[in-house]
Amino acid sequence: MNVYQQKWLTVLHHTNLPGWKIEAQGDDIFIEMPHVTDLKLIRDNLPETLALMSLDISGPKERLKFIIHNGYEQFDYLLNPGKADL
Repeated sequence: MNVYQQKWLTVLHHTNLPGWKIEAQGDDIFIEMPHVTDLKLIRDNLPETLALMSLDISGPKERLKFIIHNGYEQFDYLLNPGKADL
């Protein structure tokens, strides 16, 4: 686990979202939400939400993939993509 990933996990754990499981998965962050969570709503608002949350994170930014799952569907969101991702 890298320092940037650890900082994100700390910020995400402080959100205290009931029923959400947030954990490291290799170099990524896996977020399991309750089944009733509207994944489209999450996907549409995720860039702005992460931008606001990133204000609490200092230091160099690194590539980080968020894997978002609600029990039925899943999507990935890549933060700070590297050259290989583009």
